[in-house]
Amino acid sequence: MIRSRSRAVVLLLVLGGAAFAVSAPVWLRTTVATALEPEVVVEVPGTTAAPAVSAAAFVVLAGALAATLAGRVARWVALAAVGLAGVTVAVGAAAVLRDVRAPAVSAAADAAGVTTLTSPVEVTPWPWLTVVVGVAVVAAAVLAALGSPSWSGGGTRHERAPTGRDAPTGPVDRDPDAQADWDALSRGTDPSADR
Repeated sequence: MIRSRSRAVVLLLVLGGAAFAVSAPVWLRTTVATALEPEVVVEVPGTTAAPAVSAAAFVVLAGALAATLAGRVARWVALAAVGLAGVTVAVGAAAVLRDVRAPAVSAAADAAGVTTLTSPVEVTPWPWLTVVVGVAVVAAAVLAALGSPSWSGGGTRHERAPTGRDAPTGPVDRDPDAQADWDALSRGTDPSADR
């Protein structure tokens, strides 16, 4: 469990950035022959071979930031989205590793206008590392979700006030909360007045 909100968010931001980073380099390399050149090198970056990986990396970053601002329920939703994005990262890279020829042929057609490869497809370490990053994102999201009940509450600016049975009936005894105090100051009230 990750019991600290800041540690969880930093870890998820780092992993989201890592997912972007590992999708940018060349994942596959092969050659084709054209009418003008007997050997044309075709390099396929991860963003072309598995475009879902970079999109999922963006979801990891957005979900990590949402978890810093969200209340309890929204935090669970954000962390679930981060976990699913991690699955997408790992599965996207694994799909390329399972069939390296299809993205190489597609890239060859785009680059040189031919689909007949003249050499075997060489796989770089990047798609393997992407699978590891995706699994790490899933693990971090699960650990953050398990530890999130111990996180201090987020700001109350975007929360609905309790009504009916759930509304407090007497004075509320609450611990100082920096985010809630900041929200009170933003509304123009003195947070220390009701303590």
